[in-house]
Amino acid sequence: MLILTCVNLNGDKAIKMSFSKFSLAVFVFFWGISGVLAKVDPPNYDFSLDQFNQFFPAKKQVDILKAFPNSKLLFQTKQGQTYKVYIKHQRYKFPVLVQFQAGVVTDFYAKLPSYFLHNIFHQSLINRIGKQDIYKKKEEQAVYIWKNKDNNKHIYGAGCTITCFPIYYTVIKNNLDSDFKTIIKQLSTQRQD
Repeated sequence: MLILTCVNLNGDKAIKMSFSKFSLAVFVFFWGISGVLAKVDPPNYDFSLDQFNQFFPAKKQVDILKAFPNSKLLFQTKQGQTYKVYIKHQRYKFPVLVQFQAGVVTDFYAKLPSYFLHNIFHQSLINRIGKQDIYKKKEEQAVYIWKNKDNNKHIYGAGCTITCFPIYYTVIKNNLDSDFKTIIKQLSTQRQD
């Protein structure tokens, strides 16, 4: 067995270490560093906004209810019905509320998973529909609004604690009656009650 000895400037023997312990220490050091240098993909890097296309305004109620047979009717009013469906992503699923009027979608509201990263989700929206028209920030939450993209209004909400994460994404058909209550309006009035 080889023994390594280190001598400091005064000539004192400072450290004695056997070669096997030294090689073990070098192995542990480089093994620990390899995890730091490894590529880590963010958790929603493979989520596609195309999953929301089936819920966009003007899509047919029949097609959506056929694709999601376990959908649940939440509200039924004079103006239409609101259903809850679930989208799967990896091992998780998250809810999407879809409102129908006369058999077609008027708006949808997706409650986004908090494990998504805001930077990636927001950038994917910008890549798809361009830079937002309105940006509002209140304390640790922000709202991004695209007024008229393909005759639809897109609204995206995000929040920050230690990291930033998406909260919701909603798309509303433009030119709805002024008294029409979108899902986001219905949810905000329920929170105030």
